[in-house]
Amino acid sequence: MLDSDLAELYNVSTFRLNEQVKRNRDRFPDDFMFQLTDEENRSLISQNAISKKGRGGRRFLPYVFTEQGVAMLSSVLKSKRAAQINIMIMRVFVRLREYLATNKQLSEKMTKFEKKLTEHDKHLVILYTHINNLIEGPKEPKKQRKYGFK
Repeated sequence: MLDSDLAELYNVSTFRLNEQVKRNRDRFPDDFMFQLTDEENRSLISQNAISKKGRGGRRFLPYVFTEQGVAMLSSVLKSKRAAQINIMIMRVFVRLREYLATNKQLSEKMTKFEKKLTEHDKHLVILYTHINNLIEGPKEPKKQRKYGFK
């Protein structure tokens, strides 16, 4: 997400958001945030995502935040909205962890069930073969050819 979009979400100015990021740079490694290149910025401008320079727009290249960067922002910004978002993020992580644990348990149960089902299938094939043999009755022995001289 762009820094300007996040600033609006957190109810702070873009300047304030970037200022806090610079003051806490050690909390934002490259996989949490990065700055757009000139080419990427021009592409955004041409798509009307941000306003052009000289028309009240940006004077610096915008920063882009990844999912982890967004979560970290909520801990360095001191607005009431940032605190609320930080709490929501923590609750989502807890729910996600519970969901994954539940899915893991279900997956383990399904695996056990599939193993039992496969074992039952093997037994049913054997049982079916025996029942079929009983229904057909004993097979007549093949006549053997006699070997030797007559």
